[in-house]
Amino acid sequence: MMDLEFLQSMDVQILAGVAVAVLAVVVTAAAFLFSSKKSKGCLDPENFKEFKLVKRQQLSHNVAKFTFELPTPTSVLGLPIGQHISCRGNDSQGEEVIKPYTPTTLDSDVGYFELVIKMYPQGRMSHHFREMRVGDSLAVKGPKGRFKYQPGQVRAFGMIAGGSGITPMFQVARAILENPKDMTNVHLIYANVTYDDILLKEELDSLAAKYPGRFNVYYVLNQPPEVWNGGVGFVSKEMIQTHCPAPAQDIQILRCGPPPMNKAMAAHLEALGYSPEMQFQF
Repeated sequence: MMDLEFLQSMDVQILAGVAVAVLAVVVTAAAFLFSSKKSKGCLDPENFKEFKLVKRQQLSHNVAKFTFELPTPTSVLGLPIGQHISCRGNDSQGEEVIKPYTPTTLDSDVGYFELVIKMYPQGRMSHHFREMRVGDSLAVKGPKGRFKYQPGQVRAFGMIAGGSGITPMFQVARAILENPKDMTNVHLIYANVTYDDILLKEELDSLAAKYPGRFNVYYVLNQPPEVWNGGVGFVSKEMIQTHCPAPAQDIQILRCGPPPMNKAMAAHLEALGYSPEMQFQF
């Protein structure tokens, strides 16, 4: 009788152990499936995919914010920090054009992604965005780009941006500042021609107010208004010395702007002692 009870108890323990093991496997598999689905994102690096425009907000006479819907409310775009997407459209002659753009949203913004676009009069892709209406679709491929970022890889970033070159800077700054485990400091110099040309100013000022001491922005205008407390003219070596971290092995200067500006900034940085390893141009 004792042997029978012992065997029955052993059977119960074995069955319980098997049940726990099966449950653990199921939970692990579900977690893996969820995480892999979550991390995969909606982008395809080889093929263009269509995303529907669900909102268009005009920010100024030639700048608009375009919001595109992802397949589900919990979908993520799947774009690594500091990388960009290729967008395909048609110019005023109906010819295909492909141009890179950096979304201002992160993968923490689920269900959609946003592009802030400055539309130039003669811009070929600008024509396509100017003609886009809610309900239209945009062909997108990605991710693209050489920039790789891991939290804490540098002590501080200096950023020098011009015009629409602010979008990758904003994306990187947001990702750093909104990550509670990332203590990297960010120092941004942002140059434009006029006050109205400043993109994402409200968002940048909000980051500076929310993260004092961690994020600083210095605006530079070539044609400033009468009352102006920022920089005037072009970005100078002195501005870089004052508003960016000094050359060191644990800092990096990021650059993104029109080609003449990028060339001038590269010369300034070299003269100030920043090695090529301390620089990255988007």
